[in-house]
Amino acid sequence: MKLRVIGGGLAGPEAALVAARMGVELDLYEMRPVQSTPAHQTADFGELVCSNSLKSESENTAPWLLKQEMRRAGSPLLECADASAVPAGHALAVDRVEFSRLIGERIAAEPRIRVHREEVTRLDPEDGITIVASGPLTSSGLSREIARLTGSDHLSFYDSISPIVDADSIDREKVYLAARYDKGSADYINCPMTQAEYEAFHAALLTAQSVEAKEWEKLEYFEGCLPIEELARRGKDTLRFGPMKPVGLRDPRTGKMPWAVVQLRCENLRADSYNLVGFQNHMKYGEQARILRMIPGLENAKFLRYGQIHRNTYINAPRVLTERLQMRACPGILFAGQISGVEGYTESIATGMLAGMYGATVVQGHTQEPVPRGTALGSLVHYITHADPKRFQPANITFDLLEPLEEATRKRVRDKRERHRMQCEQALRAMEEWLERQRVGQPVSRSYTC
Repeated sequence: MKLRVIGGGLAGPEAALVAARMGVELDLYEMRPVQSTPAHQTADFGELVCSNSLKSESENTAPWLLKQEMRRAGSPLLECADASAVPAGHALAVDRVEFSRLIGERIAAEPRIRVHREEVTRLDPEDGITIVASGPLTSSGLSREIARLTGSDHLSFYDSISPIVDADSIDREKVYLAARYDKGSADYINCPMTQAEYEAFHAALLTAQSVEAKEWEKLEYFEGCLPIEELARRGKDTLRFGPMKPVGLRDPRTGKMPWAVVQLRCENLRADSYNLVGFQNHMKYGEQARILRMIPGLENAKFLRYGQIHRNTYINAPRVLTERLQMRACPGILFAGQISGVEGYTESIATGMLAGMYGATVVQGHTQEPVPRGTALGSLVHYITHADPKRFQPANITFDLLEPLEEATRKRVRDKRERHRMQCEQALRAMEEWLERQRVGQPVSRSYTC
């Protein structure tokens, strides 16, 4: 039985490398550069389209827990991320180019992986086991095929890309280095605003010209990634409680906290470019240049990339998928990455890792116990496969998704940080026990038909 993986973003290469490591030969399909997308700029594996951050590395946070579980399971892409990390305080951020290079290098060095640069538009069970990791920018041809197989409509939301500025164009006299609450090293450039500067900036966003939506587009943004102009429309102080939150960012030059702050995060190991954290937007390029140069320190900013917006597509996973990420109606097809209903880089890699494990064991004639609900990985999969199908929205990993502590423990332990520590300890223990049990698989039938 053959294995093929569709998609060269994050989940696809992760699934391919994991399956190959387990001794399975496979075909990895990526349509770029034969057919590009509205957001990608290269044909590289693992290109990070939005930010360059894989979120918090602060101990006993939900993103940290997910990455810890993945590290213990030997995630290849997380190893690439660790090897290409750039200074980012308490977050794991990567040099995008180096990250992609390392992934491509690993794939090229793996003899069990055959790479095909072509679009896939047909999912035929006769082709063996297939992992669909085509991402949020799945081609229209493959989308139609997935819709045919799932028997239900796709859901979609709109995601945005933050602008990037040349480091040399930042006025260092007007900014300061700091990490929020002094956690980690002072790796972020902070652009402080007075109340008057913030109010002028807010007013400019309210009147900014947006890119005109196509006739077929329906703007349904993901709540966790709203454009800054949309946040501005929700209230005068919404930005100050969101991406421009000044709390914990005391200006060392004045000893005071600014009215609002725009944070810039390093893009690469050379530190020659920075992205505006949380500043995804849907404004015309000319408007972006005009309004973003109102930010102190960016008056003469040279923009290497402007913000953009693009359509993200995902399946109604609770209706479609089992806890092993297989289609209910066609178990020989698995889904991973953002198209499966997870949101975020780490979450996409995580589901790719699991799909690679599950797909490989099926090809080898074994079944694999699904990752336990008590882990962060299991909680993420549990959400996308058990949420209310009528209200399903993509999700990042959060403590809300994790299995709660026993009621007696919750009543006894009042401190939230301590409860989170205990949840993390519980999850990591469950992960270690699961990994230990995976050393031996059980034979199963190889009959997979739709």
